[in-house]
Amino acid sequence: MFNGVATRNNWSLDMGKVWFITGAGRGIGAQIAKAALEGGDRVVVTGRSTAQLAETYAAYGSKVLALKLDASVQDDAAAAVAVAHASFGSIDVLVNNAGYGQLGLFEEVAPQDIERQFHTNVFGLMHVTRAVLPVMRKQRSGHIMNLASVGGFMGFDGASVYCAAKFAVEGFSESLALEVAPFGINVTIVEPGFFRTDFLDKSSVRYGATKIADYEQVAGGSLTNYDSYNHKQPGDPVKLGRVLVEVAKLPEPPLHFVAGSDAVGFAKSAFERRGADVDAFSHLSVKTDGDF
Repeated sequence: MFNGVATRNNWSLDMGKVWFITGAGRGIGAQIAKAALEGGDRVVVTGRSTAQLAETYAAYGSKVLALKLDASVQDDAAAAVAVAHASFGSIDVLVNNAGYGQLGLFEEVAPQDIERQFHTNVFGLMHVTRAVLPVMRKQRSGHIMNLASVGGFMGFDGASVYCAAKFAVEGFSESLALEVAPFGINVTIVEPGFFRTDFLDKSSVRYGATKIADYEQVAGGSLTNYDSYNHKQPGDPVKLGRVLVEVAKLPEPPLHFVAGSDAVGFAKSAFERRGADVDAFSHLSVKTDGDF
């Protein structure tokens, strides 16, 4: 493990890709990083705890650069990217993975908790992307993977705030892809289903602090469902890490990548419902056109 700065001359130019991964201390971020390292690439792993990073990546030596990063702080993002670029000479793949789940019914989630969710899951992703893009534009190459969710294209009971943030990631990413394509930069929105990580652990997920009597039965049911699903999710994060390394090697990677058999099912049903609405009400939709 090294935490300092090395010059590009210390590295062979054929050592594969350089990855920059946020939220790499555990979960999906850690598995992506390990898969990239095992594939011969170099990885900048970032997180709020350098001690956790040091423990997680102790076996990988100088192929890893561990940096402290709170993605929600713009100056932190700029500083970490500067050190990463000075150390490895390039950033080929950015994985915006840092985030957490703010669950609970909308009325029961405090405004400050909603803002905190967006500061991390949306604005933090934007801060890191803003810091990395000048590097990729200069290279005229790069691949940005933004971790969204199946909750980025469909709603879930008891997850209105989390889904709102992930929908924002989707809209941002789709538009960003159009803006950066002329520079040889690809964008992939990763939409995982439910994976066996600590996402639903009390150490990670947060719920609304206020209780409203009218919602008691609804809230109790949704929270119980999420709690009972913890560590019983169908997705394997190790396999997801390996698959995303494969996606990074594609000459023409997808804009959207649904991850997991449950995600495939969710996507098909969600877009079928949306298409059905379009078809059913198109006769009203077209009545809004103006006369010329």
